[in-house]
Amino acid sequence: MQIGMIGLGRMGANMVQRLLLAGHECVVHDINPKAVTALVESGATGAATLEEFVASLSRPRAAWLMLPASITGEQVRKLAALMDEGDVIIDGGNSNYRDAVDLAAELAAKKIDFVDVGTSGGVWGLERGYCLMIGGPNDAVKRLDPIFAALSPGGGAVKKAGTASSGYLHCGPSGAGHFVKMVHNGIEYGLMAAYAEGFNVLKAANAGAEKRADDAETTPLAEPRYFRFDLDLPAVAEVWRHGSVIGSWLLDLTADALKADPALEKFSGRVSDSGEGRWTLNAAIETGVPAPVLAAALFDRFSSRGEAEFADKLQSAMRYAFGGHMEKPKD
Repeated sequence: MQIGMIGLGRMGANMVQRLLLAGHECVVHDINPKAVTALVESGATGAATLEEFVASLSRPRAAWLMLPASITGEQVRKLAALMDEGDVIIDGGNSNYRDAVDLAAELAAKKIDFVDVGTSGGVWGLERGYCLMIGGPNDAVKRLDPIFAALSPGGGAVKKAGTASSGYLHCGPSGAGHFVKMVHNGIEYGLMAAYAEGFNVLKAANAGAEKRADDAETTPLAEPRYFRFDLDLPAVAEVWRHGSVIGSWLLDLTADALKADPALEKFSGRVSDSGEGRWTLNAAIETGVPAPVLAAALFDRFSSRGEAEFADKLQSAMRYAFGGHMEKPKD
């Protein structure tokens, strides 16, 4: 099957490679000519402009976008202006599901189908395949099934139990795919935070062997004898990978990271968020669903970027004002 791909970054380029390996024909476009050239060398057809991209696709066309959410809507509209009735546009980026609902309605007036595909797999997708959460009209989704099957971990082999067991699922109408992926990423934030907090507790397990300051601004460690465990964190991560209830691919990656850099010296600890965690909480608030773990994980990311600094300073100012408490210098 022929498919067009716009956006050849970390995921888009690997998705094209996986489709080419499965025998599909790919037309590619990106603002970076080198990214296009690299895939042309692998067998794709390159397009220097959006007009050339559309002209290179056979009708009914299928064009997949892997772009940042901030520019996806604009690019979808530019692309739709060049397309015809019966064509389909697929958004596989981390876009807001509300945008998918609105874009689908807008394109339906032109009789162009819009399919939103939450795509999980990261930089490992070329090797492992991608988990695809799909929203859109039944006929359009059915027509794209060979593409979804090739990208999925099943690699085209759909099991009798249905496509979900092969790694892709038509979740519902337009917007459903991005909604499911949004919550998926909110859960991802919570899982990552849980692992990070747990390992931080393990890291502090030898606090009883360390000298603590004896002053009014430092809480004493009441029973140091219970905290004298100099734990090998890479080894702990590794043993948890085998038969543990908390084993997961995220834990596999964590173990690899700790093995390569036990002190994590390559990282500053500034944790970004790309929007999905916020949108998940918005949905939880609007529907009245408690989500304290996901909220805490998101707010922790804000703190990691220094967003709590002013609040922390204000607490220090209040402590000084009511009790004369002097700030201790940071380590």
